[in-house]
Amino acid sequence: MLLNAKTQVLLKISLISQSDIVTVLIVVVVIFGVLLLLGVRKSYKLKKENDRLNNLNTSESDEENKKYKDFTDGHMYDNK
Repeated sequence: MLLNAKTQVLLKISLISQSDIVTVLIVVVVIFGVLLLLGVRKSYKLKKENDRLNNLNTSESDEENKKYKDFTDGHMYDNK
């Protein structure tokens, strides 16, 4: 009984109440939730862009894989 009375007195004189702590925790959870959603959205967009660029790169690489032409036969190189 004495312990219960002491804790009630401490709770009454404490500077921060339980509802204030819950409010702060809710605000923190909402902020981090928004940041998490923005990160997931950005990751999805980057993955989609990466796939698009990979498809673009493979179509260009087919053109580049044609027969290799030796560029050292020019007049600037001493080929004897």
